[in-house]
Amino acid sequence: MDQLNLGQHISQQFNEELEDVRNKVMQMGGIVEDQLQNAVKALVTGDTELAAAVVENDYRVNALEVEIDEECTRIVARRQPAATDLRLVMAVIKTITDLERIGDEAKRVAKMVKEELNGAMAEDVRHEIQHMGDLVREMLRIILDSFARTDVETAVQVVQLDNKVDVKYVTITRLLITYMAQDPKSIPRILNILWAARALERMGDRCENIAEYIFYLVNGRNIRHIQLGDETIEDA
Repeated sequence: MDQLNLGQHISQQFNEELEDVRNKVMQMGGIVEDQLQNAVKALVTGDTELAAAVVENDYRVNALEVEIDEECTRIVARRQPAATDLRLVMAVIKTITDLERIGDEAKRVAKMVKEELNGAMAEDVRHEIQHMGDLVREMLRIILDSFARTDVETAVQVVQLDNKVDVKYVTITRLLITYMAQDPKSIPRILNILWAARALERMGDRCENIAEYIFYLVNGRNIRHIQLGDETIEDA
């Protein structure tokens, strides 16, 4: 094999390795999305069996994070990628960390279901939790799509949704405080719901983090935050 063909062969192998990493990130994201959906469903329905399944399946998320991280380390060590490809590898490493933490938060929500709620989930709270879960799941769906297409404009949409998640969290917190004030004996059970809502709020923050990584991947610079007023993205 002459030098030119060897170079093309190595380049093709490298591209295949990068594509494999991207595919595994999407696979991991799909599992995390399922975990999130099932955790919220278990919480609002009180389905302890589904909650137990979410807790048990968390190992799949963790295993993929380790596998992808190790593959990225091998790529850096063997290929010494240039700037653009190195940014992709770094964005992948950061993204899978946040996906793993979203998985952890889903497991945390599921564990709250296993605690004795005993009627603590009032109908209005149930409705708000479901809506909040739907918003976070939509954020995750959008950001995974944005990652797959390296689309910054789509990534910016998660910021607007995260603002809605934050508002919903405040609403739920106020409702729960009202119920605890009315019935102090319910406080331990209601606190479990509050911790679950807090976990959902953190998932939204993780999705926003991934939006920043996509911006870094596409533009080669870090950002502090995304401004929605004029739909611009500010530098750090």
